Amino acid sequence: MTRSLRSAIALAGAAVLSLGVVATSATALGAGSQKQGDIRIGLLLPESKTTRYEKFDRPYIEAKIQELAPGAQIDYYNAAESATTQQQQVNTALAKGDQVLILDAVDAKSIQSSVQKAHDAGVKVVAYDRLAQGPVDAYVSYDNRKVGELQGEALLEALGDRAGDGVIVMHNGSPTDPNAAEFKAGAHSVLDGQVKIGKEYDTPNWDPNNANQQMSGAISSLGKDNIVGVYSANDGLAAGISTALKAAGMNVPLTGQDAQLDAIQRILIGTQTITVEKPYKPEADIAATMAVNLAEGKSLPADLTPTTVTSGSEHKVAAQLLTPVVVNKDNIQDTVVKDGLYTVSEICTPTYAAACKDAGLE
Repeated sequence: MTRSLRSAIALAGAAVLSLGVVATSATALGAGSQKQGDIRIGLLLPESKTTRYEKFDRPYIEAKIQELAPGAQIDYYNAAESATTQQQQVNTALAKGDQVLILDAVDAKSIQSSVQKAHDAGVKVVAYDRLAQGPVDAYVSYDNRKVGELQGEALLEALGDRAGDGVIVMHNGSPTDPNAAEFKAGAHSVLDGQVKIGKEYDTPNWDPNNANQQMSGAISSLGKDNIVGVYSANDGLAAGISTALKAAGMNVPLTGQDAQLDAIQRILIGTQTITVEKPYKPEADIAATMAVNLAEGKSLPADLTPTTVTSGSEHKVAAQLLTPVVVNKDNIQDTVVKDGLYTVSEICTPTYAAACKDAGLE
């Protein structure tokens, strides 16, 4: 045997030995001992038209992941309201090697095949805010039916004795969002039999422009003097609705949700009655904690998933459902300001200074 051949054989043997050591080390680490620096999590949010996602959800989730797993890689995607784009983004996340996906679905039904694909690849899925269909591993949101109930109760309270004097108009949100169906069901459970519903709409993509057109059409059809109140499933829709009401010279009770800054300001000047706050940080922190635990190969503790929900695909999912809060003119300081959502100076710009003073926000 030549010297060069003996050297080649020796090198090959060393390589095999090295591979064996690496394999043994990987086995010893195990799935439950994932190094923090090796953690890779995909964050998939549905859109940016609603201010919450870029201003609150994304930074809160990313900060909590980094707190729990310093050095973790976070791959961020925003689907810009496109279900097709989000499906492609899941494919990209899987190709990059993301171990867990935090997914706020654009379309809970159409994303099912992507959730299944992730599951088949051994990638965990945390459904965030909206319960995606398919084999989801964990879910965090607010009690969405309760949101609708609170909105309905607030609308009835604002209507008072006028509840029987005319009709209300309902704007229920996007038909592809499972949360919208729950808001709608909760609101109907309170409003049915108490008021007459003159017009009712689902609003594709939660688009304020669509809501504006729908409200304008309802005013033309029903007559402005016959409309005594408006149910709006969120603040984005309420923005479009309030513009249509103002154009018609109307000011009637109007609900909302998400505690957007412009909604808080409308509440102060009386063009919106209430919003429902779902504090973003607790929800974001729980999603991040779920994701890091799953990325590290750990089981989710019972206090992180104290309940179980059933998705539209009949999958049972371990879940955490948080409690929403009604915000009105009297408790802005004790809700959105206290929770750190906005400062008084952010709310009380010169346009709203007088209204803020009347509400005790100074």
